[in-house]
Amino acid sequence: MLNPDILGPLMFVGAFVFIFTGFPVAFSLAGTALVFMLIGISQGLMGFNLMSALPERIFAIYENYTLLAVPFFIFMGTMLERSGLAENLLKTMGLLFGPLRGGLAISVIIVGTLLAAATGVVGATVTAMGLISLPVMLRYGYSKELATGVIAASGTLGQVIPPSIVLIVLADQLGVSVGDLFIGSFIPGLSLSLMYIIYVILVAIFSPKSAPALPPEERDMSGYQLFKEVMLVMMPPLVLIVLVLGSIFGGVATPTEAGAFGALGAIILAMIYRSFSMKALIETMDATAKLTSMVMMILVGSRAFSLVFRGLYGDIWVSDMLMNLPGGWVGFLVVVNLLIFILGFFIDFFEIAFIIIPLVAGPAATLLSPLFPNAAEPARLALVWFGIMIGMNLQTSFLTPPFGFSLFYLRGVSPPEVTTMHIYKGAVPFIIIQVIGLTLMIVFPEIATWLLSISSSGY
Repeated sequence: MLNPDILGPLMFVGAFVFIFTGFPVAFSLAGTALVFMLIGISQGLMGFNLMSALPERIFAIYENYTLLAVPFFIFMGTMLERSGLAENLLKTMGLLFGPLRGGLAISVIIVGTLLAAATGVVGATVTAMGLISLPVMLRYGYSKELATGVIAASGTLGQVIPPSIVLIVLADQLGVSVGDLFIGSFIPGLSLSLMYIIYVILVAIFSPKSAPALPPEERDMSGYQLFKEVMLVMMPPLVLIVLVLGSIFGGVATPTEAGAFGALGAIILAMIYRSFSMKALIETMDATAKLTSMVMMILVGSRAFSLVFRGLYGDIWVSDMLMNLPGGWVGFLVVVNLLIFILGFFIDFFEIAFIIIPLVAGPAATLLSPLFPNAAEPARLALVWFGIMIGMNLQTSFLTPPFGFSLFYLRGVSPPEVTTMHIYKGAVPFIIIQVIGLTLMIVFPEIATWLLSISSSGY
């Protein structure tokens, strides 16, 4: 007879073994749950009646109004990507910042920030910017490492700047408001963008050949004409961003309602840019259905996994381990962030969010609440801050070799002279910047909680 104390840890390890061997995540989680359910029943630790709760948990997923925001924001981002928004913004911002050393890289960061706030879809942003800006940056003498690093890092800002699919999923797993995570993550996201720009400026100062200015003959627009062009290109997406995020921040609309409005706004923008067609609409709907279905299937598998894991008292094992770490809340944050950072090298953010977050949410609320003694609801604020921090950490999973998704997206659209090693080397400084940003948010929680304290969220 197996020692019942090791079944929980074994189940946890078993799920990752299946995932690392290439099985789809949803089936890895559900399959592990099935195997360990049979083991638990054979050992007399649980009964079949436990699984009667599974249908109710699955129906709860599909009745979750918050998760309805996921397809709306995916649709919004995919439609905007097909509207030519990225191309128009990159060309115009390139002209605006072209006279500066590193100006093209700065324009990529600013456009990445705008696209993050308008779409929240990383793959589309990295691919579009890679196709449009990478050849231009290389043509004018930018180092391959800086060019690829800037594009990959700027494209990942959609993970932490709202509206972000990651933040919606984290809110659901932590049991907190999506709107609160959106409000709290706004300043950390913009801070990361600013840190990227500072890094580019420093590179341009200390290594001018790596980030030259755009030649005068390429800047065919200036003065009032350039100002007019910038306004014409930037105003439509800015209006959409203000309407979508402003309605959430102001408490006028829920994230789901704002997402529906954003999806309609994306269609209107595509019409304004004269790129709307039935083909674009069908492709957008197809991409939305595929990604949403993947998220829902992983959620179903994760619910089965968590149900059996709790049946084997694995949640108690995890809670005891995390609650008794040396250093209290500091030790907890170090271990959890390190675990997520390392897992980000190998598996995708959805898998981390659905497997790890439900296990650490309880200890997080208990250990981190004392950090916010003056809050009306310390545990709730602690989980919001924790969720934003995890979102920033998960962002690094898109950049960390060998399996960072942004690196793969960029590799797929890079010219032959750009090697995988160039992309890996280019990502490293931005990973370091993200770690610095994460550390600052841990040391100064106000970075994430200040906007919450002055909003209508009740903190």
